[in-house]
Amino acid sequence: MAPISSILLSNGTVLLHDEQDHVNPVKTDILIVDNKIANIAPSISPPTDAINIDCTGKILSPGFIDTHHHLWQTQLKGRHADDLFLDYMVKGENFEDGSNWNFVYALFGVEDVFLGQLGGCMEAIDAGTTMVVDHAHMNYSAKHSSSALSATVASGIRSYFCYNPVPQPPAASLAPFSFGSNAAEWSTKQLADLAASQPFGNGRVRLGLAFDAFYLPKEFVVSLYERARGLGVKLFTSHNLTNVGFGAHSWVNLLDSYGLLQGDFLLSHMNQATPEEAAKLVAKGVHISSTPETELQVAIGSPVCFRPDLHKISSLGIDCHTNNSGDILSQMRLALQSARSTYNQQFIEQGKVPRAVNATALQAFNLGTIMGARAVGMEAEIGSIAVGKLADIVIFDARSPSMICGAEHDPVAAIVLHASVRDIETVIVDGQIRKREGKLVPVVDKNMAEEPMEWSQIAAKLLHSREKLQEILKTEDMDSARKAVIGLFHIDEQNIVDNL
Repeated sequence: MAPISSILLSNGTVLLHDEQDHVNPVKTDILIVDNKIANIAPSISPPTDAINIDCTGKILSPGFIDTHHHLWQTQLKGRHADDLFLDYMVKGENFEDGSNWNFVYALFGVEDVFLGQLGGCMEAIDAGTTMVVDHAHMNYSAKHSSSALSATVASGIRSYFCYNPVPQPPAASLAPFSFGSNAAEWSTKQLADLAASQPFGNGRVRLGLAFDAFYLPKEFVVSLYERARGLGVKLFTSHNLTNVGFGAHSWVNLLDSYGLLQGDFLLSHMNQATPEEAAKLVAKGVHISSTPETELQVAIGSPVCFRPDLHKISSLGIDCHTNNSGDILSQMRLALQSARSTYNQQFIEQGKVPRAVNATALQAFNLGTIMGARAVGMEAEIGSIAVGKLADIVIFDARSPSMICGAEHDPVAAIVLHASVRDIETVIVDGQIRKREGKLVPVVDKNMAEEPMEWSQIAAKLLHSREKLQEILKTEDMDSARKAVIGLFHIDEQNIVDNL
């Protein structure tokens, strides 16, 4: 498919941010030329070769920004519906200490990883996500990592592909439980090679660093970050969890003591952040990614994105589309209502009634748009609709059964509280249409097929991959793996209880 050079979006209600992050709905046109917004004005005369999309009755929003996701896991969907964090790790996720003993991705072949990554990216695009920070921890081999990167590029999404360069390869087997050997040498070389080759996908995909193994010697950790910064890596992401199961460590204080904590860090979760840690993050310009749906389920604490001392540096992520929805709309809604509930409960317990809500729909919308852009250091390029910014735009059907009337009263509230993926008609990433009239456009990857592939064809391949993996997983001993995890983290089993 030849790239589209210009698109005119006419007669739509465009959500425009002002300098105070307020959103003003304006009936206007948008002209996209190449990959940027060239003009915003009423009655624009398009170039003769422009594609004209009539947006009457539509809402035009900035593309959503997902600041924490593990995109490769598509074939594992449905496995974690009733899991807490401990079982979640054993059945298909990496260890929180960053050592990447991921019991399941050892079973993924290179093609399986490609398909899982492509499926995750396309689900994100379908849901209006135009930019994603991928905590890419599928580093079983250099080919696995390259395959995931290729799928990201093929999908058409914008991404920070945050490479994890210090894999402890996952268990060669779960029955009996055993660990593979360290492969850090090849992975650090691959990091350097990728850094020299970036960006990818005509500039859409940039290289970041994903790292959690702060238990390693200080000299190694400091050297890794200094080397990565020297290679031109601009974004560093890490999980940060503190609880009785996984220890009272503070990566914030550790990184600060190492002289590494800077504004290019993006920390995920931060559910138990102390006021002192929060103040330090704000002072250093560090951002956080809150992933409400997983956090509310797996008992790691309430989302903190509306905490007064953390809100201004917060953004939203999906985390794992294996056990929850893959759309930022759901995260906005859950974060907002969770914060409201927590605030309101204080009044209820004292026999009082709050005078007003403590969190607004606009704040939730901004968490998934402009504040996400700040979290990844790209506010000048994405996160809002403005002349000169990259053309990442989502078009909603404001006359759908769920959005009708609400969109006329408050388009932002209609998106945050009423919209679903079904209402997203068109998604434009980097000036290219990736979803149109409610359907994903075909993707092209010469390693997968000579001709563009429809979603239905990709879905068939994913189902075949899942079936193959399920046959392997049937032989694995999850009970012994769970016991090994408890031992690895020195978890006191007396703290794992059925009820209080």
